[in-house]
Amino acid sequence: QEQFVESGGGWVRPGGSLKLSCKVPGSIFGRYTIGWYRQAPGNSHELVARVTTAGFVLLSGSAQGRFTISRNSQENTVFLRMNNLDPEDSAVYYCNNIRDMIPLSPWGQGTQVTVSS
Repeated sequence: QEQFVESGGGWVRPGGSLKLSCKVPGSIFGRYTIGWYRQAPGNSHELVARVTTAGFVLLSGSAQGRFTISRNSQENTVFLRMNNLDPEDSAVYYCNNIRDMIPLSPWGQGTQVTVSS
C-alpha cells in the first residue's frame, strides 16, 4: 500500500524556519484535500494546514501568519513552510488525505520538528 512520506524536519532555534515536504501517493494526489497534522507527546493529531483539490488553503489559528502550505502537482508533493517557529510547534508532523475533516489513510512515519534554544 502506498504511504505518505514526510521529510524536512529537524532542530531549530525559536524564531527559525523549516520547510517540510510530503510525498503524496499518486492515487491520492489531486483527488483529496491534503492536510498537514502534528502530534506532540501525549496529544492527539492536530490539523494545522490543508490544501483542497482546487488549491484553496486553510490554516489553523496557530499557523496563520507563520505557516504556508503549497503543492507541486508535477511531483505529487505538498509542502509546509514554517516561519517564526516556537517551542510549542515541536511535534512530529504528518500529512494525510482528508474527507469531512477526517484523515483517511494510515499515518506515515512523520518528520520530527524540535524548536528549542
